[in-house]
Amino acid sequence: MSKKNTISLIKCDIGSLAGYHVVPKPLFTIAERNLKKAVEKGIINNYFVFNAGDDLELLMVHEKGEQNIEVH
Repeated sequence: MSKKNTISLIKCDIGSLAGYHVVPKPLFTIAERNLKKAVEKGIINNYFVFNAGDDLELLMVHEKGEQNIEVH
């Protein structure tokens, strides 16, 4: 039986210094570092960090199912 993949997208409402257009670079760095650790620990399989305006978006692929506490 094959494993089921779950795609989780967490929106982090960060805010911006001037308006709603950018997420500060240090926050991208922190998110990348933490998600890389999650891959190394086997919590998630893959990830992508991006922004939509001033919201930091954490896209993760894992096999833990919806609303998994360890992932979220």
